Amino acid sequence: MKVVCAGGGPAGLYLAILLKRRNPSDDITVHERDPEGSTYGWGVTYWRGLLGRLQECDPDSARAIEDASVRWSDGVAHVRELTTRHHGDEGFGIGRHRLLDLLADRARALGVRLEYESKLTEPPADADLVVAADGVHSALRTRHADAFGTEITSGRNHYIWLGTTQVFDAFTFAFTETAHGWIWAYGYGYGDGHSTCVVECSPETLTGLGLDRADEAEGLALLEELFADILDGRPLIGRPGAGWLNFRTLTNRTWRNGNLVLLGDAAHTTHYSIGAGTTLALEDAMCLADALHTHPGLPEALAAYEHRRRSELLSAQSAARYSARWYENLPRYIDLPPHRMFALLGQRHSPLLPYVPPQLYYGLDKVAGELQVLRRFKRWLGPRAARALHGRSAIRRG
Repeated sequence: MKVVCAGGGPAGLYLAILLKRRNPSDDITVHERDPEGSTYGWGVTYWRGLLGRLQECDPDSARAIEDASVRWSDGVAHVRELTTRHHGDEGFGIGRHRLLDLLADRARALGVRLEYESKLTEPPADADLVVAADGVHSALRTRHADAFGTEITSGRNHYIWLGTTQVFDAFTFAFTETAHGWIWAYGYGYGDGHSTCVVECSPETLTGLGLDRADEAEGLALLEELFADILDGRPLIGRPGAGWLNFRTLTNRTWRNGNLVLLGDAAHTTHYSIGAGTTLALEDAMCLADALHTHPGLPEALAAYEHRRRSELLSAQSAARYSARWYENLPRYIDLPPHRMFALLGQRHSPLLPYVPPQLYYGLDKVAGELQVLRRFKRWLGPRAARALHGRSAIRRG
């Protein structure tokens, strides 16, 4: 099979790796429009569950990714002068450049051809399968937008993706109050003495602070002042030409058109606040590779891939919508005691939270958690109590 993939991001490279591992005779080429090593962004996050799935699919690349990642298990929230820390699930951060280098090296070792500074705008006529993994701005999808039924909606808040030499030891949230409203940052380490720092605020705060009019140096200086407590004197680092954005949620009526199929952000996007973009892209690649291996015909394989991934994505897409909504309604939660606000931050993907008073929701959630612990204890105690009663009955019978 001849496979041509547009896009040298995580989704495209990982799909090429999986296909080549299963069928070394396949002719696979990945085309990336940008020069090698020029990727945007800082670090990406993922969680332990993804690492297990990567290990099942390709142990070599999984081991390399884990070795190049930093990890944390705590979350910290700074609200005004108060701080609260919670222990949570194990998370990982890896530099986007590093991740792509590792995947590219693995793909080349397996015999995949990588063509940089090569932009595809039309499916090659001689390809059996063409994969559009070229991101939210996909040239192939845009060229055939009517066939895919592409829709894009913009969120209300503005955000900017930055780096810093401050190394956070936990997934860090910082909320700062200004005369023009709240502004907040998400920070996490990813290795090489750097962290990602995403800053977000409402449109009123953006214009009130003048961030929409400031040049890059002025904007970074103001943000460094606003988040001085968590940066500890270290600078924020911008990317030339990158400014404030509104997150765009992209959906498509269908992900396939003949032998052309969409993958990763070309097919769907989820709000960055749930930290799942890279994970979902890699899972798309796993699913498509599995469908192509399982189904003998291409139409059946692409249909199975789309059906399965659409179903699997429902929970993540719902969580992303409610997470974005939580931040858009931050004043509703910000005056709670920090530990309560942080608890509701962790529950921000709940569909009930927007409709229940925050204090009441916190109380109900706490009671539900205690009841869950009691239920687990009773399940644990049940067999032991039964054995104890059986033992006493045996003694009495003896």
